[in-house]
Amino acid sequence: MEHSNDIDATRLAEISSLDGSLAQRVYQAMKKAILALDFPPGANVRKAPICERLGVSRAPVTEAIARLAADGLVDVIPQSGTHVSYFSMAEIQEGVFLREALELATVAKVSRDISDDQLKKLSRNMRLQELLLQDGDTDGFYEADEEFHHLLMEFTGFTRLPHVAQTVSLQVSRARLLLLPAPGRVTETLEEHRAIFHAIRNRDERSAQQEMRRHIGQLLPRIEALHAAKPALFNET
Repeated sequence: MEHSNDIDATRLAEISSLDGSLAQRVYQAMKKAILALDFPPGANVRKAPICERLGVSRAPVTEAIARLAADGLVDVIPQSGTHVSYFSMAEIQEGVFLREALELATVAKVSRDISDDQLKKLSRNMRLQELLLQDGDTDGFYEADEEFHHLLMEFTGFTRLPHVAQTVSLQVSRARLLLLPAPGRVTETLEEHRAIFHAIRNRDERSAQQEMRRHIGQLLPRIEALHAAKPALFNET
């Protein structure tokens, strides 16, 4: 029998179109649900509903949960069960620090080295962001936002960089999804991206870093305000 604090397994996306092993696909679906807050902090993670929803045995679900625990997205407590991790201000602060360092190094290199084809890809992404803002599609804008940063890191030529950046800032990504629906925040984010894009297009390394620092600098004060407004989503350690 499910309890009110159990995750809602029906929020899991189908895994048939995903790549990788069965465990990898289950992991991707569960990770997406956690990052999208479809599985909220503190919710109990029970294997049976997940198995039923995805049509898999317990083994790939167990493996997926182990990976999510390594990511810091779920807590596995012996004799107690598994639940979605609460937000941690300490981890978020560290994630913002690391993400800023990577982003500043990224825009510096990209400003110097960007090709015309890469600039076209970035320009198309900017136009997509503008359209999604006009449509009021916050979820779509978040995905385009993530793609904007992914493209910049991809353009460095360092193949591990996007994965490293995502790994060090998973907790930040979760919190950002709560921030974007705030009135005016999507518009502000677009303006910040536009300023970064213009600096890169002008191959102005110093300006690109200044604008990226301003963009990333918005995060921590807003997350701290979120912490004050919704302390139940955070742990106190």
